[in-house]
Amino acid sequence: MRLRRPASRGHAEVAEWAPPVTAGADAPLAFRPAPGWLPPGRRVYAIGDIHGCAAALAAVLARIRADLAARPAAAELVLLGDYIDHGPDTSAVLDLLAGPPPVSGTRLIALRGDHEHRLLHALAGDAPEATDFLAEGGAASLASWGIPPATPPGAWAARLPPAHLAFLRGLRLSHRVGGYVFVHAGLRPGVALTRQLRADVLTIRQPFLSEPASFGAVVVHGHSVAPAPAIEAGRIGLDTGAGLGGALSCAVLEDEAIALFSVPAA
Repeated sequence: MRLRRPASRGHAEVAEWAPPVTAGADAPLAFRPAPGWLPPGRRVYAIGDIHGCAAALAAVLARIRADLAARPAAAELVLLGDYIDHGPDTSAVLDLLAGPPPVSGTRLIALRGDHEHRLLHALAGDAPEATDFLAEGGAASLASWGIPPATPPGAWAARLPPAHLAFLRGLRLSHRVGGYVFVHAGLRPGVALTRQLRADVLTIRQPFLSEPASFGAVVVHGHSVAPAPAIEAGRIGLDTGAGLGGALSCAVLEDEAIALFSVPAA
């Protein structure tokens, strides 16, 4: 059963839903009952892990602009983290996100992923984190910034565009609106929202993915790659492998409905 609006709104509980239908980049959006809710007139576009796939991100943003032009609403654009590493053009991804609002008329909410967290610690002088950054796809990011692979980590920050650094340093850990909470990786079952550890919010997989838990909101997250978006009673997973041979996925949330679309991503 899905999370309901507050009882005072008078909405009845809705039965279990069918498997999610994900539209292609050009197909019409197909809405279906969502596990959570948003206040009337509000909309959220939530984008999964991007991982350096600038062309796919541009295609997703274009689809969002077109949808907003056709169906105006008070909208937020929520990015679930992991903008960098693996894919071919981290620098171009951050160019799209760190300048003017990527979708005019929306509020941008950019969350921190574990890859950004690792890079920020490397830039602060954490040598083990720098080693892990390189091992987890960071070499592709350095190449996109024109940083030679032999450059010592202590010299990376000076080679990054200031706007990119400011964007990375301004990322937040979570966002909540209506019946949804947005984080990068997930939440630890049995722990209140206000007491979640940063490490869990950024990196957890189990037991979050397999243990049903109620946090008082549906968790919208990335981090754990799947062939298609996952919709369950307590979570919506949107990491579909961008930068790893998969796709970049977006959830469109409004009222008590959800639509999904994906575009191929290297």
